[in-house]
Amino acid sequence: MLSHQQIWQAIDGLAKRHGLSASGLARRAGLDPTTFNRSKRIAVDGRLRWPSTESVAKVLDATGASIHEFLALVGGETPAAGVGQAPPDPAQLARPRGIPLIGMAQAGQGGYYDDSGYPVGSGFDEVIFPRPGDGSLYGLKVTGDSMLPVYRDGDVIVVDPAATVHKGDRVVARTHDGEVMAKELAARTARLVRLRSLNPEHAEREIALKDLDWIARIVWASQ
Repeated sequence: MLSHQQIWQAIDGLAKRHGLSASGLARRAGLDPTTFNRSKRIAVDGRLRWPSTESVAKVLDATGASIHEFLALVGGETPAAGVGQAPPDPAQLARPRGIPLIGMAQAGQGGYYDDSGYPVGSGFDEVIFPRPGDGSLYGLKVTGDSMLPVYRDGDVIVVDPAATVHKGDRVVARTHDGEVMAKELAARTARLVRLRSLNPEHAEREIALKDLDWIARIVWASQ
């Protein structure tokens, strides 16, 4: 009998094989970007949530994977090259590509993000990102001087909501009331995060986790 963990393991494995995050895999399959988010795999009352057969079918179709390849991933195996679709060409993944670009003002408005911190919707501008990465990357265009001296007006910063955030990382954080800020993660506990300001004229911030929408690591800047 297939377990809940095995099914989700297979979906995560398929996403990783194609250089995608779980959200990126859902988008490629034409699904809501939040379909495979970890927060949706267990309901608030503790009930296990399973991906629908329709979702799995769309993922297989979008990636070119066979049902045999998927079942191999369910069993924790790494499918051999030539089974289903071949692994992505490393040279192709390394090419510059377009990623969504939004303004910091837009980032403060409701309805722009899924619960992983990735922008949803359409009509965004694009910026060419010169390094390889998965489908979770997007750019923010800095406006104003609140992030001086590190980030200036007009700079583009690229964030990765799928990246693990560590103490000392530069991050973008968004609160439930829509405030968006670029800071350095000074500390993180079970109850709050402490964010060090990039601009020395601004004080540190302590934000309760219950008031934090998401936090994502900055992985690149256009400076």
